[in-house]
Amino acid sequence: MRILIAAVSLLTTVWAQGATFDVLIRNGRVLDGTGNPWHSADIGIRSGRIEAMGRLGDAEADVVIDASGLYVAPGFIDVHSHAAGGLARRELKSAGPLLAQGVTTVVVNPDGGGPWPLSEQRAGYESRGIGVNVALMVGHGTVRRTVMGVEDRPPSDEELERMKAMVREGMAAGAFGLSSGLYYSPGSYASTEEVIALAKQVYPAGVYSSHIRDEGDYTVGLLAAVDEVVRIAEEAQIRGIVTHMKALGPDSWGKAVAACLRIERARARGVSVWADQYPYEASGTSIAGALVPRWALAGETMPGQPSPLERRLANPRERARLREEMLVNLTRRGGAETFQLSRHAANPDLEGRNLAELASERGVEPIDLALELLDDGGAGVVSFNMSEDDIAHIMRQDYTMTSSDGGLVAVGEGKPHPRFYGAHPRKVARYVRDRRVVSLSHAIRSMTSLPATVFDIVDRGQLRPGAWADVVVFDLEEFVDKATYADPHQLAEGVAHVLVNGQPAGDSVLAGRVLRPGE
Repeated sequence: MRILIAAVSLLTTVWAQGATFDVLIRNGRVLDGTGNPWHSADIGIRSGRIEAMGRLGDAEADVVIDASGLYVAPGFIDVHSHAAGGLARRELKSAGPLLAQGVTTVVVNPDGGGPWPLSEQRAGYESRGIGVNVALMVGHGTVRRTVMGVEDRPPSDEELERMKAMVREGMAAGAFGLSSGLYYSPGSYASTEEVIALAKQVYPAGVYSSHIRDEGDYTVGLLAAVDEVVRIAEEAQIRGIVTHMKALGPDSWGKAVAACLRIERARARGVSVWADQYPYEASGTSIAGALVPRWALAGETMPGQPSPLERRLANPRERARLREEMLVNLTRRGGAETFQLSRHAANPDLEGRNLAELASERGVEPIDLALELLDDGGAGVVSFNMSEDDIAHIMRQDYTMTSSDGGLVAVGEGKPHPRFYGAHPRKVARYVRDRRVVSLSHAIRSMTSLPATVFDIVDRGQLRPGAWADVVVFDLEEFVDKATYADPHQLAEGVAHVLVNGQPAGDSVLAGRVLRPGE
């Protein structure tokens, strides 16, 4: 076998002597994405694909990139991205903040969300153009909301059939699988059996990616929520993903070890279960998502009428009940000191401020300030609620992919979580270079070939002849996230070149494609 591989490599090298390519990357330290250490090689690209690798001698190209002293890797695949809305905007569709991180493909519509129908989402991207590749998911929450509204009840037989038909329609439109947000409304109102029935509509090579029902100790607990993903994947016979895996809140710190054991035991008996993770100690959501119990969000909303939550906030008895339960949830997450406001449409001056400090300035209890924010239409929050030991343990697992859970926003739009600008370089800078939690080749595999394998993204995630030329060239010592919690609107640094489908990326280059599974 070694002799055959060597012969193929020699033929590739000899054939490429004197060849002409569209793009030629010379003298790079090639990390092929498989987890192998780097090796020296040139890469010749023609018609969007890698055509040759090795010592390419006197080959020529229209564009020659000297990668001496730099690392060359497959373009990164972000398996949990909220960039769908930004990519639909004229001023953001080139995806500059993603490309600055080395990201060339995003999987969108996570947490059970996203627009409907997917065929229109696909057509919109294809007609307007996009700067990165996109893989679509069917959102369970979107499907349920479309059929049932925000009702806290099981579906009727007819409603379940309609939801199943919607999942099949989404798969026919090129979706890679089903996403769910069982922590959020309306996904939290669904039983495991409902989700299994919908997951069975996904193709066998597809995935079920879930913001699990509980990442801490809100309801069923972290371990039971991981077990639920295992059960859904096993009974639907598809791949299951515990997405942006974490142990949320001080009372749950240390449970990452047990949660990972749940995945490992499932894999040992043949269940295809995986995880992804963003490399931050803070999560990001809304005041409602973090604190409001799900019963308070359920119910019918009539056009022009207050929402169910607004009605309950206005009712003194229900507001008192809300306050009591929200206070428990605030404690679960570590208290008001751990909350930073990231978005507030009614008063942008509050963005970036700490909830405890603001409450102290106003002379009110933090929970009462949270209720006032809900009265004003809600607010986004960054919540510091994870331990570094848990982050490191999850990251070391060979089934853990890298994700951002970030999106695309314009500069000046709130103070978003810094993961919008820096998730992938942060993993390399903080956890590879500085803390040595994982090796560079391990980290690159978690961003490239592993996501491509799990999501059935063909001919991407590896540098090899025949693969699509999604490529990032970066300086390891300079590759760093600049975005901070206080000043998030900062591009990552250290990426020297990015190619998407063989084209050097830039502000006016829209070389991305809407992908389909298996293609």
